[in-house]
Amino acid sequence: MKKKLLYTCLAGVISAAVLAGCSKAPAGGKEAAASAKAEESQEAGQSDKAREELVFVNYRDIRDLNPHLYAGEMYAQEMLYETLVTITEDGYAPCLAESWTISDDGKTYTFKIRKGVTFSDGEVCDANAIKDNFDAIIENKDRHTWLEMMNLLVGVSAPDEETFVIELSKPYYPMLTELGVTRPFAMISPKAMKGGSTKDGVSAYVGTGAYILKESVTDEYAIFEANESYWGEKPKVKKITVKVIPDNQTRILALEKGEIDLIFGKNMIDADAVNKYKESGDFKVSLSEPTSTRQIVLNTTNDILKEKAVRQAIQHATNRKAISNGVFYGLEKPADTLFAESTPYCKIGLTPYEYDAEKAGQMLDEAGWVMSGNNIREKDGKALKLSLLYNSDSVTEKTIAEYLQSEFGKLGMGLEIKGEEEQSYRDNMKAGHFDMVFNICWGTPYDPQSSLSAMRQPVYGDFAAQQGLEDKKEIDEAISEILVSTDEAKRQELYRFVLTRLHEDAVYIPLTYECNKAIYSSSLKGVGFTQTQYEVPFGQMYFE
Repeated sequence: MKKKLLYTCLAGVISAAVLAGCSKAPAGGKEAAASAKAEESQEAGQSDKAREELVFVNYRDIRDLNPHLYAGEMYAQEMLYETLVTITEDGYAPCLAESWTISDDGKTYTFKIRKGVTFSDGEVCDANAIKDNFDAIIENKDRHTWLEMMNLLVGVSAPDEETFVIELSKPYYPMLTELGVTRPFAMISPKAMKGGSTKDGVSAYVGTGAYILKESVTDEYAIFEANESYWGEKPKVKKITVKVIPDNQTRILALEKGEIDLIFGKNMIDADAVNKYKESGDFKVSLSEPTSTRQIVLNTTNDILKEKAVRQAIQHATNRKAISNGVFYGLEKPADTLFAESTPYCKIGLTPYEYDAEKAGQMLDEAGWVMSGNNIREKDGKALKLSLLYNSDSVTEKTIAEYLQSEFGKLGMGLEIKGEEEQSYRDNMKAGHFDMVFNICWGTPYDPQSSLSAMRQPVYGDFAAQQGLEDKKEIDEAISEILVSTDEAKRQELYRFVLTRLHEDAVYIPLTYECNKAIYSSSLKGVGFTQTQYEVPFGQMYFE
């Protein structure tokens, strides 16, 4: 099986699925009895076959599944394509590469490519095909510079059909992680490339994975079937139909009616639904460990937020526990720090900003922001008014924004909330056009290295938000040193430095730790979570 399950926290009552069928007794005679028995056998066979088919649901279409770009749904790309290595709870494991060695200086990675693997179009997946994929990715290098590996890459080669080599200018400790995540280092058949390139699209979605895409109708459904030529363990679920249902309540109704078998994802299921079904005998609920941090980013170039005292006061004015309980019914735990302590290198004993409205008010007073006649704080004739940008497609963000608007208002802080559709919201965040903005960290398995690495360039809003920090240069230099350090103890100390600085600078207001969620039919087994929050591990699933 391609991936191991990391963790499965099952809630609810386990009950056997009872299939009740109604059939008429034969009217009489051997022929009638034989006919009835044949019908029963046929129905039983159809029932058995149906249990090899799973109906999944997503809120949007699968979109462009080019594995070297970023527009497609990651769960679907995981079904079709594979990488050199895979990431498990025990570390890195072989996938398309049977084994690998790393040079003593940490700059050269040599992979032995698995024999006998073919793409679903029959093309051989050898070292030459791997190199074709890397060449296509490198051709579009500017699109992938959020991965530090691309900045350190010297070249790739295929000395023979079984050997693939990557050379770097410096050692890079997250190298295998970046090679093992969903994209862009996933392999597509060279036949599906356009003139050896993928940056302008592909002619077909053909990988080496456990499934192939058989049919799709935009914004309606997609059908995946088991790849009969798959080199690994064959999945027990032979056919997966993905329905597109944008509305949360409609998805829940479809589950209750038996029209779908599984709802899976961080933002696919609300807390009400989880609480409703965790004691159900017909359905089960699974929750993962923390995957990422829901947060608000503060723009330190803002005339008000450039003051550390104001940023720290806002931290104390934010009631994370109330948000956890009121919005998520406790399913998403309050976040004390930018990364959960379960994240590698992040258990360093930082002191959380406890909720204390009185202390927040005192800090603002001491910073010169005092209450005026209209219940808004002022300093040197300037009102303490800020705006909070959120994704208008997210009901959760809107709810939290409205709560904070009310709470901050009690302390004399004016908060205007602004919702924009997803692309506009992301564009403004990246450009730094915000005072405060909702965001999430990159999550498992990218954290903390990828989240921190991206802070050094305008990938998301972090780069712009940190430009007002006096220690921005020191933070960036330490992050760069982390990524190329081969000394584990030194790397941990550098992480401690960076995470402590960001915490004390109060650039981020961590709200809650997101977790992955699943609600599914009680007859569906093997539902759990893997190393990446974006994968749906269909290969582990089966019906009883």
